Amino acid sequence: MRSPGDSGLKTLRRAPLGEARSRRETPGPSGFLVVDKPSGWTSHDVVDAARGWLGTRRVGHLGTLDPLATGVLSLAVREATKLVPFLMEGSKRYQAVIRLGVETETLDAQGAVRRTHSGPLPEAGAVQQALAHFEGELFQTPPMFSAVKHRGVPLYRLARRGVKVEAAPRRVRVDRIVCLGVSLPDLELAIDCSSGTYIRALAADLGTLLGCGAHLAALRRLASGPFALAHARRPEELARLASRDVEALLIPPAEALGLPVLRLACAEARRVSHGAEIPAPAGLSLAGGKVAALDPEGSLLAVLELRANRALWPLRVVGSWPRVAPSNPLC
Repeated sequence: MRSPGDSGLKTLRRAPLGEARSRRETPGPSGFLVVDKPSGWTSHDVVDAARGWLGTRRVGHLGTLDPLATGVLSLAVREATKLVPFLMEGSKRYQAVIRLGVETETLDAQGAVRRTHSGPLPEAGAVQQALAHFEGELFQTPPMFSAVKHRGVPLYRLARRGVKVEAAPRRVRVDRIVCLGVSLPDLELAIDCSSGTYIRALAADLGTLLGCGAHLAALRRLASGPFALAHARRPEELARLASRDVEALLIPPAEALGLPVLRLACAEARRVSHGAEIPAPAGLSLAGGKVAALDPEGSLLAVLELRANRALWPLRVVGSWPRVAPSNPLC
């Protein structure tokens, strides 16, 4: 499997524990970075490389992509890492190639072949009928080679030891599954689905329904929540551009959240930064809803929730006010 170093990208040297604890990060811009992940990289490979590009350890991803897959991998940087729970449940869009007639241990092309179908493969009409069974809500059993945990241990670690457990089925949703082309043994599909849907498992289940077996041969994620392939850049491009202007590469937190925006006065910002509620402005009707609160300088300060008592309560504070020295003289 390829690593960031194989593409000419430098990874960070791991500092000794004492050195890491004593070293303080310099302040820097926060936001979201969208990477067009290459095949062969793990999601953790991308995070490690991004820490080098951005000069911070505070980088995390918003949903794993398997090493085989390419496409949209969204990263949260610095204070934006606090906003990950608000973005994890966004829907996903994929383009997948499913190969009929061959089952593998990992349910994708990286696993050892477990069974090969010797009979004829189904025709396009049968495939279309089978695909209709996968639209809507369904229960899906996570693959053994996945990051889902069983008693605190990821399933893939158990699978590598030869231990098999019965993972609990999960409710997922497939909003759209369309066959873009049939070139047997391969099917090219477009899939819109909920977070937590395993396309590998869907491929295997489709093969079972068709009676010939199948596995995922290729996968490209086109969108994840508010982040799309149009926002994404390849790692080698990001490594080059980050040395010039990191902030220009980041999607601002408030923009990514997609919530109504409320700009706070100085006194309100001060209260919110200390975790206190503030009165909701007249006319604000977001009962049970959320709002992105900006400080007087225009930076995201918190995500607020409108409560029944007409107060806006901080669900997550991502900054402080005043920061170093507000430019507004009235503050």
